[in-house]
Amino acid sequence: MRPSLRDKVVAVCDDKIAKKGETVGLSFYAFFANKNDDPELLMEAAEWWIKTHALDHFEKAVKIREMIRSGA
Repeated sequence: MRPSLRDKVVAVCDDKIAKKGETVGLSFYAFFANKNDDPELLMEAAEWWIKTHALDHFEKAVKIREMIRSGA
């Protein structure tokens, strides 16, 4: 996953956790606007989420943030 997407994922997770607490869940769609303006980046996130790590549709933001920070 490219560094800019990793940074965005961590920022979104931090924001969601700050607003809704450590139990908040999210999907990879949380990192994108409600329009498909960058399909290549969306597919990169989807591949990391679905193919690489076989994550459920919704996962805890804390878990995703830690996976990204650890280099997963």
